[in-house]
Amino acid sequence: MPSPAFALFRAAPLALVLALGSAYAAPQTELLDFAKKEQQPYLDTLRDLVHIESGSKDVEGVKKIAEYVAGKLRAQGGKVEVITPTDVYRLDDTPEKIGPMVHAEFKGKGTSRIMLIAHMDTVYLPGMIKDQPFRIDGDKAYGLGIADDKQGVALILHIVPMLKKLGIEDFGTLTVLINGDEEISSPGARSTIVRLGAEQDAVFSFEGGGTDGSLRLATSGIGSAYLKVIGKASHAGAKPEDGVNSLYEISHQILQMKDLSKPEQGLKLNWTVSKAGTNRNVIPAESTAQADARALKVDDFTALEKAMQEKITHKLLPASKVELKFEVRRPPLEANAVGIQLAKHAQGIYDQELSLPMKVMEKATGGGTDAAFAALKSKGGVIEGFGLSGYGAHSNDAEYVQISTIAPRLYLAARMIQDLSRGQIK
Repeated sequence: MPSPAFALFRAAPLALVLALGSAYAAPQTELLDFAKKEQQPYLDTLRDLVHIESGSKDVEGVKKIAEYVAGKLRAQGGKVEVITPTDVYRLDDTPEKIGPMVHAEFKGKGTSRIMLIAHMDTVYLPGMIKDQPFRIDGDKAYGLGIADDKQGVALILHIVPMLKKLGIEDFGTLTVLINGDEEISSPGARSTIVRLGAEQDAVFSFEGGGTDGSLRLATSGIGSAYLKVIGKASHAGAKPEDGVNSLYEISHQILQMKDLSKPEQGLKLNWTVSKAGTNRNVIPAESTAQADARALKVDDFTALEKAMQEKITHKLLPASKVELKFEVRRPPLEANAVGIQLAKHAQGIYDQELSLPMKVMEKATGGGTDAAFAALKSKGGVIEGFGLSGYGAHSNDAEYVQISTIAPRLYLAARMIQDLSRGQIK
């Protein structure tokens, strides 16, 4: 449940909220100066993170980077635990072993509850560091997984010391969660993110802000459907009638579902992979197909799965067996009123204090964010995109972040924590 202070803020008349809010003016000089001085220490941390290879399926690598992150947070005074996931939502491609997550809590003197999230795993395989070592070229810092999402981890590791040194301790609890399985759809961390997210007044996710530094309040959800048909093999020339053609049945099932998409409301279902049969002269005994699903609302996935399960009861070949498995790989992130307020305040800080442009995206763009798990049961605001500007995520040799966005992003995060904790949100 959100804290009483923040619940009062949400219910307050607009005039009172505006009276509580801090007027945008010149930036807070001490905070901005500190953020600028943190640039080089931040780059040092970022270099250390990049040089620890931590592909999602490289469990030892994820453990190594988790210990590094946990050590930093402990040194900052946090109550820290490295958690090995036990409540695992097993997807079709979930590996047997999943890397840990790091959970930390910092206690303040107020009542607000704020969570900062990022992920320390990457899409890369061990040994690829030789092609993407940490390096700086002008305003760009390059490196393995630097944009997605080691820059976000580094930001969180440098925000807490800023708050402490500047005496910003008006929050009640500042929670940090950094997981090691985001790139494989967070099968181990999702339940923890959902649980902790439900307790917060605000969740700030430190995925990169794209090339323009925009904040995102909504993303589309990602689902997968797996269709399997069991028939019966027979000789295709001599005795085809003795078989049950699984290819016929799966074709029938796919055609039955071709109109389940509702593009006007952002619901999409597209069959993309299929496999049937083993030999030209054998009636196929087994066929499989896979579909990609996208949705803008959590309830749309529930309705889609229900419709698909109903469809498969209508078979072309009664003797066939049809199985359907539907996975919500990531729910959609849906904007709410609290998130919109918080994002508009962040936009005002950027525009009027730092003279920097910032877009706030209230409609879904793209998909795949842990912020969506944090928002599933939360009544607070959830914002994605607090990370640095950059480009080239998942690329072979061109992943980078913009160095000039380090100080503004540190300043923004610290200000949002401060203003939210002090009731100074416009």
